[in-house]
Amino acid sequence: MGTSSMFMGEYHHTIDIKGRMIVPSKFREGLGETFVVTRGLDQCLFVYPMSEWNIIEEKLKALPLTKKDARAFTRFFFSGATECEIDKQGRVNIATPLLQYAKLEKECVVIGVSNRIELWSKSIWESYVAEQEDSFEEIAENMIDFDL
Repeated sequence: MGTSSMFMGEYHHTIDIKGRMIVPSKFREGLGETFVVTRGLDQCLFVYPMSEWNIIEEKLKALPLTKKDARAFTRFFFSGATECEIDKQGRVNIATPLLQYAKLEKECVVIGVSNRIELWSKSIWESYVAEQEDSFEEIAENMIDFDL
């Protein structure tokens, strides 16, 4: 995926008993042949095309080893990372520890978030959206500080 491409949208899918999920067709080309799935924030999984993963990897390697938070975040992020690929049926096999971390069982939500994809348990996503909807305008006001 080049820097000009981006992921967006919300898709509802299921995960089968073997931990496989169909990747939305709109996301497949952007992910490329291999990509990385890792623990994300807010109890979801982050999915990065290799080009984006390499950028993040370089930034994390530059963090000071002497900072406790930097070490903790880097450990958390990299220890959960798995290189994946899409099979001939358009599915990705998600590692069991990642499924457990994000509480992904059957119903899931796949969302595009600019340079990455996020995988959410349907129930956790619905709770997150409900909680954030009320504060969306306040968040938007605070984002003005970031020149948006």
